[in-house]
Amino acid sequence: MTRVILHGCNGNMGRVLTGICEKDAQIEIVAGIDAYDGIKNEYPVFTSAAECNISADVVIDFSTAKAVDALLEYCVQKEVPVVLCTTGLSEEQLSKVQKTADKVAVLKSANMSLGINTLFNLLKKAAGVLAPAGFDMEIVEKHHNQKLDAPSGTALALADALNEALDQTYAYRYDRSQVREKRSANEIGIASVRGGSIVGEHEVIFAGTDEVITFQHTAYSKAVFAKGAVEAAKFLAGKAAGMYDMSDVIADK
Repeated sequence: MTRVILHGCNGNMGRVLTGICEKDAQIEIVAGIDAYDGIKNEYPVFTSAAECNISADVVIDFSTAKAVDALLEYCVQKEVPVVLCTTGLSEEQLSKVQKTADKVAVLKSANMSLGINTLFNLLKKAAGVLAPAGFDMEIVEKHHNQKLDAPSGTALALADALNEALDQTYAYRYDRSQVREKRSANEIGIASVRGGSIVGEHEVIFAGTDEVITFQHTAYSKAVFAKGAVEAAKFLAGKAAGMYDMSDVIADK
């Protein structure tokens, strides 16, 4: 049984994750941390990490960037690993994450979905074959109309996966409207769509002469991210200090 402290337990993702853990016999939420305590939970909830006095095997974080600093300090003090799912961290915070990993295990990924992380590996293999053969690579990502950042962190991670498989680094092109010129052979186009309640859709296109190959991942609910975080927590419990990501979780299966 993996004992978890859920940081951000009363947020949207926290509620989803609570429901998933209730149905999983291998994991138990022993405490929650959230500045908002207006929701009744089956586990005790503390309004700050400093107040939490319950021991656990790992922390799962789905909170806000401004709450991450205090959480990292807590994890170092209590010597507890953390699955860090909060996005939008500053460069200073990312540096602090690296320093935290020197003392405790930290798992951070641009996307917690097991499916999208499997796709990363498939894309590396495809890019290694198709890009040298002259295929153009394009990424189209779609999200709900409340999402603030564009392109998505997952789209950038997909582009990075393509680049990792190549002998040279391809440039990222986010907007073709400002320059009237033919597409460069050594670039990866990334387009963003925002509308409605789209949870998340990412399409990677390999366009060659007379043939097109498309990889697509669609998230129909936030549950896919929560399920990935649960699997990551099970993996990270008891691990030595260091930086981990979802590829480590997949390799362990």
